[in-house]
Amino acid sequence: MLSDNEIALSHVSFAYKERNVLKDVNLSIKKGEFASIVGPNGGGKTTLLKLILGLIKPDTGQIRVLGKPVEKARQKIGYMPQYAHLDMAFPATAMDVVLMGRLEKNRFWFSKQDRAKALSAMNAVGMSDFLNTGFNELSGGQKQRILIARALCIGPDVLLLDEPTANVDHETEENLFSILQDLSTKMTILVVSHDLGFVSKYVKSVICVNREVVIHPTTMINGTMIKDIYHGDLKMVRHDHRCSEEGHTHD
Repeated sequence: MLSDNEIALSHVSFAYKERNVLKDVNLSIKKGEFASIVGPNGGGKTTLLKLILGLIKPDTGQIRVLGKPVEKARQKIGYMPQYAHLDMAFPATAMDVVLMGRLEKNRFWFSKQDRAKALSAMNAVGMSDFLNTGFNELSGGQKQRILIARALCIGPDVLLLDEPTANVDHETEENLFSILQDLSTKMTILVVSHDLGFVSKYVKSVICVNREVVIHPTTMINGTMIKDIYHGDLKMVRHDHRCSEEGHTHD
């Protein structure tokens, strides 16, 4: 029986061809939760996000977001994928990239409301001074902020981010998570990260994904639990070689 939580998965399983990725997942995320999804490469983190988004369908089980089937809640879910496939040679400004988040099926123009929402999203991530700057002229951290703004401009109730701080320096990582912490007062946020030690000081709970899924308050995370998740110790949090040998094509 699914609960009235913001995100609820009941007995969800998913396999790519014959490889089981997630097994019998039961997960409830309350409104306003700020949680990190952690786990070894190939453990199913990105797959979990795609299931919540409705980009893929579970083999078994049910998923509800905002009390609705995923396909009916999708317009209230903001998503920042792990890799943005943008042509850096295309002359898009920062505003152009953010406006992409307002695109709808069979509508290829932007209204004044679209532009107002995009500007509000850029304000939220501290990038309103870069409206007309070429996206390819921005630093790595600035690009990440713009991509977060693109996810925000639909006015989501749920925000999903897949490794938003990948390939940025520590200072930029702290700035981005400070922004996410502020945003978490207005929406539910799930963020995939390999850096458990870093994100623990920002998020309220940690969703541990390694074929199965378990959620813990950050105060419960300890060395023993990390060994159970990663089959290794703390120094293996970023890249677990044993799990990498199992393959991580889909995660």
